[in-house]
Amino acid sequence: MSEDKKVMFHEMELDDRLLKAISQLGWPHPTLIQETAIPLLLEGKDVLMRARTGSGKTAAFTIPVIQKILNLKNTSAHQCIRALILSPSKELCGQITSVVGHLTLKCAREVRCIDISSNGDMQIQKSLLADKPDIVVSTPSRVLAHLKANNVRLKEDIAMLVVDEADLVFSFGYENEIKELLEHLPKIYQAVLASATLSDDVLSLKKIVLRNPVTLKLEEPELAPSTQLQHYHLFAEEDDKAAILYALLKLNLIRGKTIIFVRTVDRCYKLKLYLEQFKIGSCVLNSELPAAVRCMSVEQFNRGRYQIIVASDEKALEEPDGGMMLEETGKKKQKSKRRKDKESGVSRGIDFQHVSNVINFDFPLDVTAYVHRAGRTARGTSQGSVLSFVSIREKPLMNAVKEHLTKCFNGQKVLQKYSFALDEVEGFRYRSRDAWRAVTRVAVREARLSEIRRELLNCKRLQGYFEENPTDLAALKRDKALHTVRLQPQLAHVPEYLLPAALRTDGPEPEPAAPDAPPAKKKKQQNFGSVKRHKYQARQRDPLKSFAVKAASASPSKT
Repeated sequence: MSEDKKVMFHEMELDDRLLKAISQLGWPHPTLIQETAIPLLLEGKDVLMRARTGSGKTAAFTIPVIQKILNLKNTSAHQCIRALILSPSKELCGQITSVVGHLTLKCAREVRCIDISSNGDMQIQKSLLADKPDIVVSTPSRVLAHLKANNVRLKEDIAMLVVDEADLVFSFGYENEIKELLEHLPKIYQAVLASATLSDDVLSLKKIVLRNPVTLKLEEPELAPSTQLQHYHLFAEEDDKAAILYALLKLNLIRGKTIIFVRTVDRCYKLKLYLEQFKIGSCVLNSELPAAVRCMSVEQFNRGRYQIIVASDEKALEEPDGGMMLEETGKKKQKSKRRKDKESGVSRGIDFQHVSNVINFDFPLDVTAYVHRAGRTARGTSQGSVLSFVSIREKPLMNAVKEHLTKCFNGQKVLQKYSFALDEVEGFRYRSRDAWRAVTRVAVREARLSEIRRELLNCKRLQGYFEENPTDLAALKRDKALHTVRLQPQLAHVPEYLLPAALRTDGPEPEPAAPDAPPAKKKKQQNFGSVKRHKYQARQRDPLKSFAVKAASASPSKT
């Protein structure tokens, strides 16, 4: 659709209070999916919308939901739950609730929304549901538990059902819950399915939930165009991965907010402890953290408290090693006894804000996982980059991704090789090797126990217990980890002798060119990052650092 024919928000017959909130959010015009879906939903049609991640799907269904509730308020005299929004993960539920809160800023008294996805006290949530909020946001299993306990009834008044990230609903094991949940809904209601892909699971869910729907499959690539999102790969084995990451971060080749994806939960903590030794702060995000901690980590990252977040995506829920070791050894893998939250997903849907870089420290297990990891950056009109480390055994996975990207972008070679001369940062490798090996299994375990201890101390529900048992609180505070990674403050500083020759202030001068020699060609710099050269060039020469002492002048000083 051409720009001059674009439908604006004020042309969609939206309530003035909703338009003011949209204006306050700074949304100048609707995205393609919003422009297409909102009018259809306002007409009362069932819609199956498919659009790439970061395209504005959440607002595409929340705006019509709020508008429909405002319309029903004009004709209905009693308060009731009008809309149910389902999402497969607690993080997404919190994100949807936040968007609804921003959009109802000017009509907060008329439209109330609650999120019951957390594993909090059922009685507290029961009292909130007894007030009959207009919108309920939840995971399928949580709202079904309330329905079975008769804490809420949806049979009479529900007008809209929304299922976000529909292609994850079945993969998270919600198929039976969805089927049982539909029995508690009225026969007639408007339904919306939102998804980044049209998988077989989505089509199965479509038959169960929707009635004569309009399917919106926008003719746009799964990812942002190559002018907006650059893709790089770099061949490296385990020890070299850590050394290269350390060098990239310390030399400021990577700037801006960064998400580093790993394959398992333990590797989240291993990489965090590794980076801490170089005074590089980060937070972790994985399925074993409590929902409140996960949401807090995302919030702190979005607010800029951390520039780096280390995450394991939902593949780690079922296969902690990604299934790759199983293929190689042929042995039956023991089932992990660790408690993981199936209602957690990191690479999907969560709105990480202003992410400049995605680094695949462990290469994703399939094309879909790569697409959704890459979709965490270059959202909207922002620029972004993806750098993937590839080991020898991961090369077939990379080839599949390269073929998929080339096909998506009409034969254009999108996945480029990132040139990195590891021999120029040999000093970084020695430091990195020691730091990487220092993070043992015991250190990882103690880091996780420390996080649990901190969560217990911050838990509001235990404050009453600690007031009655101060000795337990004192013991918990005194309980220190026995095995920790020894931090060496000097590792935070990068001495000049470790820098590549091009970055040293006392580097060799270039040889003069012959008079008839052609001008030297400038090397094209990678787009993934740029080196802050001025940081080192601005330093004054210090004989103690450079070991270069200028000869004293031969002429005597004047007195």
